[in-house]
Parts: sequence; structure tokens; C-alpha cells
Amino acid sequence: MFSFAYPHLLLLLAAVPLFVALYFWARWSRRRKLRRFGQPEVVAGLMPEVSPYKPPVKITLQMLALTCLILAVVRPWGGLKDEKTTKEGIEVMIAVDASNSMLASSTSDPDGMQRMRTAKLMLEKLINRLDNDRVGLIIYAGEAYTLMPVSSDYVSARMFLNSIDPSAISDQGTNMAAAIDMATASFSGKKDVGRAIVLITDAEELEDSEGVMEAAKASAKSGVQIDVIGVGSATPVPVPMGRGYLTDPTTGAPVQTALNEDLAAEVAKAGHGIYVNASNSNALGELEKQLDTVKKTALEASVFALHDELFGIFAWIALALMIIDILVLDRKISWLDKFTFFKKEEK
Repeated sequence: MFSFAYPHLLLLLAAVPLFVALYFWARWSRRRKLRRFGQPEVVAGLMPEVSPYKPPVKITLQMLALTCLILAVVRPWGGLKDEKTTKEGIEVMIAVDASNSMLASSTSDPDGMQRMRTAKLMLEKLINRLDNDRVGLIIYAGEAYTLMPVSSDYVSARMFLNSIDPSAISDQGTNMAAAIDMATASFSGKKDVGRAIVLITDAEELEDSEGVMEAAKASAKSGVQIDVIGVGSATPVPVPMGRGYLTDPTTGAPVQTALNEDLAAEVAKAGHGIYVNASNSNALGELEKQLDTVKKTALEASVFALHDELFGIFAWIALALMIIDILVLDRKISWLDKFTFFKKEEK
């Protein structure tokens, strides 16, 4: 099968006969002007070094080179060939805390970078480094929701990640146990595949801390590693909401939120993983090293078709023709003068 990547560019080949027509017009115009000076045979004798055969040879070389260049640009395909790839990696479910407290500052400064913004930046870098691993995405607040099942589609993972908005979730809370249970149940179920959950949160567990520990232990028992990334500061800060701050409906006082590192570290320990603070400059590196301890297996073998690219052949031919054209001069070749190809030698 023979086809082109950009068949519409074949219209450029119309330039070849146009240039050929211009060449013949120029040659005719040249001969007509020479007749004004005298008989063509006499005038030709005044230009002994001018070859009558070189111009047709050069225009032929030039047009062939132009044709090959156009064909190279059009990208001819010579057919299909199968390529098989096998990916080795692990399955990673990322669970993102989407409670209102993630709208608060990630530092002790109330006007600092939002925790959710910090989480997104770090997770995007993590997804970029996962390489052959498969990744899924879960968000949780009062309940847990699956945004994307485990997949190799990193583009969609980043898109879903950037779409998370805590203010759009009505069922508020921080149900970490539900997130762990849903993440554990969301893996592909393939045997011998390494699995890990990356839980990013401010660990302000408002639902059931004992349930979180039980969920983490149960998940670890099933062979899933749980790593926790803490975002926020131990210093309490208010939670922005609209133009003001989130307030307690009972007292009317601004709600204060702080990172609970103790709980986050306990969850990671129960899940046979590690806890890192997002503010640590080496947090991502430590998390990567921990994920590397999960056994990598062959996740999938995919067969896909690739076109056999032929543009290089035409490009090289065009280059060779242009070099030959440069070497062919307009004047006669002196050492060929002793040969008579088109007339009999006079005695």
C-alpha cells in the first residue's frame, strides 16, 4: 500500500511543468535575440565555450530534484509495519483531598499559596515522572468519587487533576477512609501487579480517625502501599470562602484549619508507605524512591501499526541531484572536444 501523509501538497507538482515551460520560453527568447546579431552558426562560433547540451541537462536535473523535494514534503508512506511494546510498571491511584480546608493557605501566612494549588503542582510533576506506570484519580470530601480509573492516559489525568474545585463539592468533610477503600477497589485486579495509593491531604480528619487506620491496614494487607503527602502548616489559618472566610454556623467565628502531620504519618505507617510534607524540597524525590520499591511487572503488551516512512529516500535523491547540478557547468568540457558524437570527422 502506497499513500501520502499530506496528499494535498501534491498540487505543488504543478510547478514542475510551469518551470519547464518557462525554460523553453527563455531558450526561444534567447535564440530570437541572437538572430539579431547575425546567422546562428556564425554567432555560435563567437561563443566556443558555450555548450548547447548542458542547459537541457541542468534543467532536467533541477526539475527532478524539485520533484523529489516535493515528494519528500508530501511524506510518502510505503505501507504498514507492526510494532510491539511491553510496559513494565505499577498501578498508582491518586486520592486528592477536596474538602474546603484545601482552599486554605499551605503556609502559616493566611495569604499564602492555596493548599489545593500546591497539591495540583506536586501531583502534576509526579504524573509527569510516572513514565510507564498506570495512574488513576480519586477525589474525596464527605464521600469519595472516582474521576479516572487506572490508565496510561497521562494527558487526561492532568486534565482531571486541574479540574478539581473544592468549592464545587456540596458534600463536605474529610472522609479519608472512604478514599482509601475506593482507591483499593479501583485497581485493575490483574494478578502480580504492584499497586500503590498516593493520598494527598491536610489530614484534618473530621469523620472517623479509627476508621482511617483500619482502612489503611486492610489495604496494606491486600498488598497495596499507601503513601501520604501532607499539605498545609501546623499553624492554624482561616479558610477563604467567597470574599470572606468560612465561618462556624454555631458561633459565627472563622473556621481555623491546620495540617495534622501526626495522623498523616500514622496512616502512611499503617499502609506500609511513607509520609512526606509537600513543603519539603525533596518531597517528590522521596516519594519516587518509595514508589520504586513497589514491584514492577509487565502491565500490557500493545501492538500498533506504523507507516514505513519513505520521505528520506526522496530527500537524499534530491540532494544528490542538486550536487550534480552544481558540478555541471554551462561551458563545454574540454576533454570531450576530441570526440565527435553527432557529425562525421572531416578528412
